[in-house]
Amino acid sequence: MQDITDGVARFQRDVFPAKKELFAHLATHHTPDTLFISCSDARVVPELITGTEPGDLFVVRTAGNLVPAHTLGADGISASIEYAVAALNVRDIIVCGHSACGAMTALAEGHDLTGAPAVASWLRHADSSLARTAAVGDVPALVRENVLAQLANLATHPSVARALNEHKVALHGWVYDIPTGRIDDLTPSDLTPSDLTPSDRAASDDRTSAAIAA
Repeated sequence: MQDITDGVARFQRDVFPAKKELFAHLATHHTPDTLFISCSDARVVPELITGTEPGDLFVVRTAGNLVPAHTLGADGISASIEYAVAALNVRDIIVCGHSACGAMTALAEGHDLTGAPAVASWLRHADSSLARTAAVGDVPALVRENVLAQLANLATHPSVARALNEHKVALHGWVYDIPTGRIDDLTPSDLTPSDLTPSDRAASDDRTSAAIAA
């Protein structure tokens, strides 16, 4: 905890004064351009990866960067997505998976999760991703399939579906490689994410994967 309190002191002493005007603006303005949905993994830091400033990203973090398909009833993830799209009018939504993801590793390798029932229940949202991963134990392949599956799940949310239909938002699928800093862009180039079906997601992944230099 001492590292955290020391960090706060450094922020207040060194960082905040240098960005004082920015924070003064942010005190009355909240206009992020992008909803960034990533894994909760501590090694994945959206603002660091993207080189963005405070106020640029509206960030939602979940175990395994999972986005449950829309259902009736409210939950924190759905509410955050709806707020970002309908109230903040973000123009882009990025779902970012990453290498060595603990959630995807547990699924790919069939880990015993009886001691973590909440985790086991949550990871059922990735069942379809697991079913589309050809090789048992292939964590990188599952990470990729899972990102594409979450893009399709996003399109089931009414606010996202409306924004897509009105061409007000674009969906993007990324995989961040921790040891190299590389980002693979999985976003299909010839289809909108809302058009993807389970059968053509894997094909489009193989066809259009591109690299973004770190």
